[in-house]
Amino acid sequence: MEAARELAVRADALRFDRPVAFVYNPLVYAWSAHEMYLRRFGGSRKEVVFLGMNPGPFGMAQTGVPFGEIAAVRDWMGLQAAIGRPAREHPRRPVRGFACPRSEVSGRRLWGLFARRFGAPENFFRRHFVVNYCPLAFLEAGGRNRTPDKLRPAEKERLDRLCDAHLRRVLEVLRPKWVIGVGAFAARRAGIVAGDLPPRIGQILHPSPASPAANRGDWAAQAAAQLAALGVWPG
Repeated sequence: MEAARELAVRADALRFDRPVAFVYNPLVYAWSAHEMYLRRFGGSRKEVVFLGMNPGPFGMAQTGVPFGEIAAVRDWMGLQAAIGRPAREHPRRPVRGFACPRSEVSGRRLWGLFARRFGAPENFFRRHFVVNYCPLAFLEAGGRNRTPDKLRPAEKERLDRLCDAHLRRVLEVLRPKWVIGVGAFAARRAGIVAGDLPPRIGQILHPSPASPAANRGDWAAQAAAQLAALGVWPG
């Protein structure tokens, strides 16, 4: 929690030029829910850490939980809290917290896989945890989501320094055997950050509907097969 608070403050001080027009920092306005997530599920060593890229506009930006699809957070994890609002909010991407009517496909797929395989959330979180590399969500003037890898080089360099330091602290605290990047960007950053630390780095297909590969067949079956091939999960 100390690492997350520090990341929230330092990331909040960064500034970004166009095409980024709005920046949401759920570690600030949704801290109460994020703190609940860390307290309930993050208080022990983990064998596997799944690493995402950054908050989605209908996921963590609404709930404060990585890949935070509302039904998964509220109904499966049993977490719910009052959510504030960003200082500047895009009119087409309002933060309504747990009252948001939209469902984040990536979060529904990811947490759905874990729920089907492990049943109760305690069974999953006993050995696993999910974190995001970057705490910020970026929106263009028209409301389009802009991912951190598309930032201007100088902006990305400043942001990466903060996110790399935070991820390294998370790995030092949780001491996992594996870090699984959810998508290529996260796997690449995990490999850079891990350095001399013990965890092995793996990757699964990102569950975003923007990925053609994720929409071919059953994403959950593909991801489970990838984890079995790595030796993270039994086949």
